[in-house]
Amino acid sequence: QTFRWKRDGDWFEGIVFNNIVRIRQDESTIEFTSTPDDEVLVRPLLTDYLAIGVDLEQIYSSIGVDDRIISAISRYRGMRILRQDPWECLVSFICSSASNIPRISSNVESICTAFGQEIGFGDSFRKTFPTPQELAGVDEYAIRQCGVGYRAPFIADTARAVADGVPDLMTLREVPYEEALRELTLLDGVGDKVANCVLLFSLNKLEAFPVDVWIDRAIREWYLSDVKERLTRKNMRLWARDYFGSYAGYANQYLFHDRRLLGRGQKLT
Repeated sequence: QTFRWKRDGDWFEGIVFNNIVRIRQDESTIEFTSTPDDEVLVRPLLTDYLAIGVDLEQIYSSIGVDDRIISAISRYRGMRILRQDPWECLVSFICSSASNIPRISSNVESICTAFGQEIGFGDSFRKTFPTPQELAGVDEYAIRQCGVGYRAPFIADTARAVADGVPDLMTLREVPYEEALRELTLLDGVGDKVANCVLLFSLNKLEAFPVDVWIDRAIREWYLSDVKERLTRKNMRLWARDYFGSYAGYANQYLFHDRRLLGRGQKLT
């Protein structure tokens, strides 16, 4: 879902809306510290970011339509869909095209190192994710130096569009799914999968169902193995929304995690 968190013992460190946040959890509480903003100001942002108020039991009841997903819920109970900064999420998933998680993380961190603003936390220094306005003023070649390859012009063009307010990403949280999907896919380098990632992981569209290689395998192997005709990934998305309902995005994440662990050789029942 996100690419800038690092683990340090019991603590996880990430950048949340231009704050370094260090966070850890025991069985009953979440503890965090933040800088430069005071914890009192960051707490509501972090609560929203972590989707603390979401009723997971209601979601489990809604998506628990077969033994496969019920089993995945049992294994990974408590996993939530984040509500990230839509701009950072958008650029991150443009970088994700034909890539892998370590490379995406490296690309995103390189963009921040090159163009973000420095913030400190004790002896630790990190860079913020550059704003659309900051990236809009950067030429394509400089962005390409961050290792993003052919995605550089897409990032440059998207930065200029968002800097001009087309679209206004935060307002897309308030519009229907189909309208938000249509707006995002007008951007260079943003296809159906990338748009659905942004809709799900930052714009609170829990019906969004991005289909990547892992979800493609999961749906074909676990649900549609008897279907003979070639299914496009868009058709898979439409099938999944109909099958899992309004919280299909949560089913997506539990199936993704399940299938990806299988790809690493872990045996799942």
